[in-house]
Amino acid sequence: MKLLHVVGARPNFPKLAPVHRAGREAGLSQIVVHTGQHYDDALSDAFFRDLGIAAPDVNLAVGSDSHALQTARIMERIEPVLLETRPDWIVVYGDVNSTMAGAIVASKLGIRVAHVEAGLRSFDRTMPEEINRIVTDRLADLLLTPSRDADAQLRAEGEPDAEIVFVGNVMIDSLFHALPAARATGFRESLGLNGSAVVVTLHRPSNVDDSKRIELLANVLSEIALERPVVFPAHPRTKLRLEAAGLRMDRVQMLEPVGYLEMLDLVEHAFAVVTDSGGLQEETTALGIPCLTIRPNTERPITITEGTNRLVPNPADIVAELRQLRPPAVIPRPEGWDGHAGERVIAAIVSH
Repeated sequence: MKLLHVVGARPNFPKLAPVHRAGREAGLSQIVVHTGQHYDDALSDAFFRDLGIAAPDVNLAVGSDSHALQTARIMERIEPVLLETRPDWIVVYGDVNSTMAGAIVASKLGIRVAHVEAGLRSFDRTMPEEINRIVTDRLADLLLTPSRDADAQLRAEGEPDAEIVFVGNVMIDSLFHALPAARATGFRESLGLNGSAVVVTLHRPSNVDDSKRIELLANVLSEIALERPVVFPAHPRTKLRLEAAGLRMDRVQMLEPVGYLEMLDLVEHAFAVVTDSGGLQEETTALGIPCLTIRPNTERPITITEGTNRLVPNPADIVAELRQLRPPAVIPRPEGWDGHAGERVIAAIVSH
């Protein structure tokens, strides 16, 4: 059996690693296609090194652009790769443009599609990722879900039971696998941080592309920094938006994007995380770290019902929320967050 994995952006790589590792142990033939949607070292190459994944077999080098142009470029460049390699399955991950583009092209070529992290919904179609999730799930032949609510959502949308397989959370496989190496980096100590720091990531257009909202966020982070250390590895486009707005946060420790291991070291020892990322909602739950998600909704409700995550739609409320936070008495362990989801993904594909 030949699998072709399609990844393209930072959130995809920790999902690929345990599946690829399980596929290798099962003796499957595997090809990794990196679309190049994220292409700088900190957002791409460093993840392959940190997660122990061999360099991609193919890099489509699409780069950044509008959603339409980027998606079109991926579709154009991946078609000849699929025609040449003719895999039995194409495996797509998460909800980025590479996910949807790969699913569309493979479906038209009659190649079966397996979607890892199927069934998640924010019910907010202003988010490009929501469109990618819906389209990919409609086309996929095998829907590999991370949580039981995702199973229920797919059934409500009319997907047949035979195509839905609960496998658990592959992101948590990578987290458990990488924690010893993350602790060995000494990254947190190199920044002079202790357990009282607030770790921040922001990148969604709804937060950083609105000049008034990003100014409010900058003011709030500066206010938090009066009470405890704030460290902010800034996404390149977030940094550009801050600079364009002339915003400075002198008390906030701004960093360039950091690697996967360094980020895990920061998050594991944080007082709290303030973010609009999907993956960090899950990682903080697995680590028992309080998380404030600066969004009105989440496609990962299990991180709220069973985890440490809270939605904070209004940035003005962040300071008060942080003052009320207490670490959980017991670290949550939702079903399927056991470090073996990658193995279940491969078993489902092989048996389907």
